Amino acid sequence: MISFLKFRKIVPVLNVKMIERGLEKPGKTKGGLATAMGVRPGAVSEILADARLIKSSEIQPIIDYLELNSVPIMGRVGAGATIEPEHEQVPPEGLGDIELPFPIAEETVAFEVTGDSMLPKYENGDIIVVYREQRHPISSFYGEEAAVRLRTGERYLKTIERGKSASLVNLTSFNAKPIVGVKLEWIGEICVTLPRGQIERLRAKGTARSRRAARTHVGPKDGKTAVK
Repeated sequence: MISFLKFRKIVPVLNVKMIERGLEKPGKTKGGLATAMGVRPGAVSEILADARLIKSSEIQPIIDYLELNSVPIMGRVGAGATIEPEHEQVPPEGLGDIELPFPIAEETVAFEVTGDSMLPKYENGDIIVVYREQRHPISSFYGEEAAVRLRTGERYLKTIERGKSASLVNLTSFNAKPIVGVKLEWIGEICVTLPRGQIERLRAKGTARSRRAARTHVGPKDGKTAVK
């Protein structure tokens, strides 16, 4: 469900900037990253200084340790349902994380689709990943599906259409009446859509990877940390 152009846009080659962003996260250190990569501590500094290339075998450990493919689920977005964030009771850190099958360079957040007004393209339980900050003016989104937040607080997944004035838009769905003449507070440009079934497969893979990592670090019989 990701077009080739968007796929190229959001799936960058792992680079120093992404590693630096990952190291800014709480609990992430150069030493911890070096351990995850299985290299001496100075190797990470060399990579950050462009004095050393990243080996292909090191890419996945870097992504996993720095959680470069992890996106927080910040609530639900209404596709037929009306989501009012102030009544949603979502903690500041979100409802959990979704792990994408690739690293992502931009600051993004995810929402779970609730309702069936955007069928067949978006189903109840799908996850959409959107850019955290609105990057373009409203007029550039005319005719495009997006997550939106109204000035009155409600959050929807709709197609944005031109309204009667520059400050007003109409929000349309595939299977519901349009919402006419409303003002938007925010537009979340969709960069990835994950179908419900794919989400379960990704979570299963993530769980299996965590178990393998735990077995790598803990001895099989005595429970002691394995010596590398």
